[in-house]
Amino acid sequence: MSGMVSGGLARQADPPAGLSAAGGSTLRAQLSPMEFALFASFGVRRRLAADQVLFRRGDLCTSMYIIVSGAICLDFGPGLPAKQLAANDFFGELAMLMERHPRSSDARASCETQLIELTQEGFEQLIEQDPAMVVFFLRRTVSRVVGSEQRLIGQLSRRNQELEAALGNLYSATHELNHTREMVYNDDLTGLHNRRSLTAYLQRSHRSGQRPQGLLLIDCDDFKGLNDRHGHLAGDQALQRLARILDSVVGQDDLACRLGGDEFCVLLCRTDALHLMRTAEFILDAMRSLAAFPGAEPGARSVSIGVSLVNATYHWNEAYARADQALYEAKRLGGNRAQWFAG
Repeated sequence: MSGMVSGGLARQADPPAGLSAAGGSTLRAQLSPMEFALFASFGVRRRLAADQVLFRRGDLCTSMYIIVSGAICLDFGPGLPAKQLAANDFFGELAMLMERHPRSSDARASCETQLIELTQEGFEQLIEQDPAMVVFFLRRTVSRVVGSEQRLIGQLSRRNQELEAALGNLYSATHELNHTREMVYNDDLTGLHNRRSLTAYLQRSHRSGQRPQGLLLIDCDDFKGLNDRHGHLAGDQALQRLARILDSVVGQDDLACRLGGDEFCVLLCRTDALHLMRTAEFILDAMRSLAAFPGAEPGARSVSIGVSLVNATYHWNEAYARADQALYEAKRLGGNRAQWFAG
């Protein structure tokens, strides 16, 4: 091709209307009158009816097109602005640079449209006819493609920033939602579930048919005396220590809940009498160890526990009453123990 180009480099075509005087950026892909006449002499005229598709995105391109009259809409896909082309505009010129390059858009006639189709064979003949004009055209084409790529990169960069901002907002909203949920369903002092969460848990268990099988009702011994002698801060610390122990004995499907004051409950889904009593004894031993530890704080207290198996047919109030009766008996016997419901 170099021999063809060297013969016509002394002459250049007049810049087309869409090109700046400096030749730097193309506002629209248009041909000058001289280019139009030359391209038309090697192209084939085609007519498209309104709304007729010329090619689809992803089709392999073998031709470029020049609009004689009418209009073409280029659709680059979801989220990207469509491009409207009118008379004297050209498109599909990458077919002249890269053989069988995939189309980047759909092309559809907006109205009755007349085109000039230039194939690669016709383009080669055009090069032989006027290589200097073709070189000038290709320089503009490459410059326009580079400019389009830079604009696309800018758009993608802005979209990425918008997406990151949206994800940040979503994360913040999710965090706030989780925080709100914790405030609604968790006890502020201990972090355990509260009565609202217990109600929701029992409703879910009833719907799923996987009801808890064991209930521990726990109460701190002489909690009022602790508050009176050492202050409410010591009482709060005692509740927090007990809550950590209760949280350590529950599994994914179980529940540890602060019912209010110094009263707690543990609901175990898969358990039996032996496992239930072992769990109660573990809680008692852990609290005793805290109280017996050298230098133990005044808030280290013993607890009493009412223990009851939960029949699948029991209502919660009935199960609670059985465990509460066992807890009362444990308190009556001096506390610091677990007591079975003996009804």
